[in-house]
Amino acid sequence: MSFMDDDRPKKPVSHEIGCELDALSADELDRRIALLQDEIRRLEAEKQKKAAGRRAADSFFRS
Repeated sequence: MSFMDDDRPKKPVSHEIGCELDALSADELDRRIALLQDEIRRLEAEKQKKAAGRRAADSFFRS
């Protein structure tokens, strides 16, 4: 490995549900866990926005 290898862009961390995990290091698993936790937070925030919109619509049409 040469000093030039450090300048190469690193592949972004990604995860495919159900993929093989045997070849991953503990650090790679930690990065994937963090990635998935961030995605869960993003999904939950979107769900809350949609639920709030639904409640507002229900309230408006019930009046």
